[in-house]
Amino acid sequence: MSAVRQVAVTPALLGLSTLDRVDYADAFRVELEEVRGRTAEQWARAVLEDAPLAVRGQLVSGWSSLGLKIGAGRSGVLGWSVRSATPDVALLGADSRIGMPGELLFRRERGGLLFATFVRHGNPLAGALWARVERTHVATVRRLLGSVAS
Repeated sequence: MSAVRQVAVTPALLGLSTLDRVDYADAFRVELEEVRGRTAEQWARAVLEDAPLAVRGQLVSGWSSLGLKIGAGRSGVLGWSVRSATPDVALLGADSRIGMPGELLFRRERGGLLFATFVRHGNPLAGALWARVERTHVATVRRLLGSVAS
């Protein structure tokens, strides 16, 4: 997993979000030699949908417990809607039952893949809930990206 590192969330990266406000954002980059062999959306599918079945189940369960409107049977990428997609950038989004919508961004870069998360806290409960799961979120993203690097 040494190929995965957290990187700064730049204003340009934040500008790719469609949320009306971003209260939490992070970004991770994984070094990959053959990043151009797939579109950004195909990379999103590789990271999320090609994860082991147990991991996919944990992801969907975790997202649902955060009030995100995703799940098996919904179109998109592992239940996330595709809000926009170009060969280099895919933005996935999910509305929320508790006022905490989120977006996942996958961007092909020279020699690697960037994965960013954007979250809006629509109320104090949402902010408190995110604070409790942030550490798990970061560890999960690192694991997922580490898997595609190996």
